[in-house]
Amino acid sequence: MDHLITSSDPEHPANHICTLCRNFYTLGWVTGTGGGVSIKHDAHIFIAPSGVQKELMRPENMFVMDYTTRTYLRKPPVLKPSACTPLFLAAFERGAGSCIHTHSQWAVLVTLLVEKDALAHGETVSDACFEIEQIEQIKGIPKGRGKHGMLGYFDRLKVPIIENTAHEEDLTQSLEAAMERYPDTYAVLVRRHGVYVWGDNVQKAKTQAESLDYIFRLAVEMRRLDLPWTQ
Repeated sequence: MDHLITSSDPEHPANHICTLCRNFYTLGWVTGTGGGVSIKHDAHIFIAPSGVQKELMRPENMFVMDYTTRTYLRKPPVLKPSACTPLFLAAFERGAGSCIHTHSQWAVLVTLLVEKDALAHGETVSDACFEIEQIEQIKGIPKGRGKHGMLGYFDRLKVPIIENTAHEEDLTQSLEAAMERYPDTYAVLVRRHGVYVWGDNVQKAKTQAESLDYIFRLAVEMRRLDLPWTQ
């Protein structure tokens, strides 16, 4: 099944995932083999493997799954399938064309700040989400599935937060619940862990992940300066 991952086209999912992982490594998003990327292309799902240094990933390391049957068409010897796979599938079931999982420090810090705020105000931590408004980069996030256009400067961005688990795949149920509770979201934060971001295609997933990471970093710096996230 090597024909599934063999192409000279840099936009081919097997090649594109490798390029993305190298770029994400330089951003500190996939340090120490963490994080992952998956792209849905026609009836196939291309998934970066688990336990591989992302900056050294090659097309031959890629897993390929049949979207309909959920069976692997290609499994590299020795390598393990990504533990993120069921979470990627949850995004694809909601119309995504690509899903990115990062261990961004800014994403982790934002979840801790939201937790701190909830505890300080006697609120239930599990009900709290990250909210911010009047930041230009919010325009990089779509209004929601099936809705036309992007969020505006005066719109409030909301990103739900779920609790971390000992094993990645055990996040699936809470991720799906967050998707149902916040149907317009294109991302879910995982407390003390990172973030899942998805988009209609890989280009949109990438730019949305970049926009969100910019916003998360800005939010951390705003808190350092005692500046509010919302009015």
